[in-house]
Amino acid sequence: MSERPDDTLQADRAALSDTVARFARSEIAPHVGDWDAAGEFPRSLYRRAGDLGLLGLGYPEAYGGTPAPYALRLSLWQALCRHGGSGGVLASLLSHNIGLPPILHHGSEALREQVIPPVLRGEQIAALAITEPGGGSDVAALRTTARREGDHYVIDGEKTFITSGLRADWITLAVRTGEPGSKGAGGLSVIVVPGASAGLTRQPLQKMGWLCSDTAQLHFDGVRVPASHLLGEEGAGFRIIMGNFNAERFGMSAAALGFSQACYDEALAWARQRKTFGAALVERQVIRHKLVDMQMRIHSTAAWLEQVAARADAGDTGPDWVAQVCLLKNHSTQTMQFCADQAVQILGGMGFMRGTVSERLYREVKVMMIGGGAEEIMKDLAARQWGL
Repeated sequence: MSERPDDTLQADRAALSDTVARFARSEIAPHVGDWDAAGEFPRSLYRRAGDLGLLGLGYPEAYGGTPAPYALRLSLWQALCRHGGSGGVLASLLSHNIGLPPILHHGSEALREQVIPPVLRGEQIAALAITEPGGGSDVAALRTTARREGDHYVIDGEKTFITSGLRADWITLAVRTGEPGSKGAGGLSVIVVPGASAGLTRQPLQKMGWLCSDTAQLHFDGVRVPASHLLGEEGAGFRIIMGNFNAERFGMSAAALGFSQACYDEALAWARQRKTFGAALVERQVIRHKLVDMQMRIHSTAAWLEQVAARADAGDTGPDWVAQVCLLKNHSTQTMQFCADQAVQILGGMGFMRGTVSERLYREVKVMMIGGGAEEIMKDLAARQWGL
């Protein structure tokens, strides 16, 4: 019997999951506590991930990547989060997945060749900078400006909550171009800024979670960038940004599933070995019910992710798919919130201690529910997609 295409995909997914799990267990999980305390993880981790091809998954071979459907990328994100157990590592290690796609789809060939290959090899770091102190989800209200002066743009303004902002070699930046004082979506553009640019300063931010992920506030004071670093046409940035959000939200949904499974794994292992009044916790009906409730939400999230991935791989990414992605992000992060909470409860006092996966993810769940678009924004966007 000949092998069917879906059989090949499933085999590829299983092999990738195994590779990523081994990488996460050996290269990430044992070190996360120390990295959180240090406030960063070694840049060498990018190179090791690049050597395994993990950074290039989903990118063209011409730039050192490996083309991959959503279904395969889903396995990467899920396994990395389940076995690595750190949102901080995930956020920075894979920040290129929000920083590079606009360059890939809208940059010049020269810019793509300059930026993408070294990032996929793990030699350089890419970041996306949209949010400002005065607003985030309301992209049309952004105020950072870029004015054209000959063959350059001159950028002034600031961005905040930027993942990989401290170490990024390339920053994909949302700016306002056109006439001074212009407003609305029509005046937005996207420009790629070299991290070494004069006039760019970076300030670290202190956070509740994602402690080993460098998160920065960026200040642009007369930063000059070649006009060839403009992505697409001037004033066409709004559509670029909106399209980029969909992939980010799907990736966050897959990550939330992996983190939910990490919480379940730790809670189950603890319930099996921890004894109270002469019996293991797992023998208590109330504990078993908590574990079953976690699995119920994990399975529903997994099924929804598979459906959304299949539609994207089939080319069905219209308004209904966008709405599904928005609500999937809400559902998956709510699953993570529930599982983290229940896992901490099952671990009891140990769940309150630094060093457990569940304690770390309990602190990190809120940024998952806010980043990429808060729950309230996701609901409103889904409603608009459906014409409600």
